[in-house]
Amino acid sequence: MTPGINAAKKAKVNHRIHEYQHDPASESFGTEAAEKMGVDPVRVFKTLVVAIDGKDLAVGVVPVTSQLSLKLVAKAAGGKKAVMADKQDVQRSTGYVLGGVSPLGQKKRLKTFIDDSARSFDTLYVSAGRRGLEIELAPQDLAQLTGGVFTPLHQD
Repeated sequence: MTPGINAAKKAKVNHRIHEYQHDPASESFGTEAAEKMGVDPVRVFKTLVVAIDGKDLAVGVVPVTSQLSLKLVAKAAGGKKAVMADKQDVQRSTGYVLGGVSPLGQKKRLKTFIDDSARSFDTLYVSAGRRGLEIELAPQDLAQLTGGVFTPLHQD
């Protein structure tokens, strides 16, 4: 059980847990998840933490097939510039290790922005809080649980 799974259970949202054998040599956690679960990778979303204007952390949730646009996430967060957050800051604020960061159940609730492509699916997959563990839920439930806002975030 992870804080992410607990958050979904506590809120009583419909969800499914998917576990797979994570390959420690893999560097593309989201692509690996899609392959091992046999799911279209556009439905598997990665959770990326950024620093906005050098201070506030925020979360961008984008398909594993795309890159997060730092310009778009900065704009969504009301800032001028975004950079990928420091690894230690990510782990300290979310409570998760890189490659297993879930948008759900983070230690400190960060502003969350979800790529608007998520709305085109009945369900999507995000990390459940550790490598090799995904949670499937409706995009609207993800937004509700995280306080997330749908907005364009990706660049291909």
